[in-house]
Amino acid sequence: SLILPKQTKDELGCFTSRNIAGHKSFAAYDKNTVFPLYLYPEENQQSIFNETPERKPNFKRECINEIADRIKLRFEHEKSNSKTTFAPIDLLDYIYAVLYSPSYREKYKEFLKIDFPRVPYPKDKETFWKLVKLGGELREIHLLESPIVEKLITKYPKDGNNEVGKIEYKDLKVWINPDQYFEKVPQVAWEFFIGGYQPAQKWLKDRKGRELSYEDIVHYQKIIVALVKTDEIMKKIDEVDFLN
Repeated sequence: SLILPKQTKDELGCFTSRNIAGHKSFAAYDKNTVFPLYLYPEENQQSIFNETPERKPNFKRECINEIADRIKLRFEHEKSNSKTTFAPIDLLDYIYAVLYSPSYREKYKEFLKIDFPRVPYPKDKETFWKLVKLGGELREIHLLESPIVEKLITKYPKDGNNEVGKIEYKDLKVWINPDQYFEKVPQVAWEFFIGGYQPAQKWLKDRKGRELSYEDIVHYQKIIVALVKTDEIMKKIDEVDFLN
């Protein structure tokens, strides 16, 4: 699903998830709306042949027809290896890339504060696939499903009780208590905003007073990779000429 707020006082928050998301994922006061990629039938609904009803893409047919006409491809409900078709996941990735474009956010920043984003139709097939590729990379990184996030760029070198106390960022180190820290944390990751939150900071603040497990320590380091790569991909998205 795609997760977006309708109104916000902060920069646009946008995320993707495989699970139900909290309604304040991006800021303390902004409510989120979840847009599922597919709509599923009721569990007790069956066809007359006792077959399981198919899931349906959650897109308006008019929009699909307009996009298909512009990019000269046929829409299909499920992703395949065909080079003459596009699928719902491609549209999600295209939208995701657009919403993470710094130029798009700057151009429409006042409108984005008062209503859902309006995503421009793709100019042509080439532009569409460029953004699909970048959006797909972002999606996999944000879901921590990309192999990229396994290539940790930080270290956690000191033994201790792993309890999160006073949090401080200094000299590329994120101190969680007087003795322990994550080192080689890029400043861009520490300061990166998604909506009204800074994930590298909020994740630790939410765990203040708790002892981090081994899985927690690795997870935090994956978040740092994801934030650095998000910044890199956002710059690449802006190299694609898609805004009118």
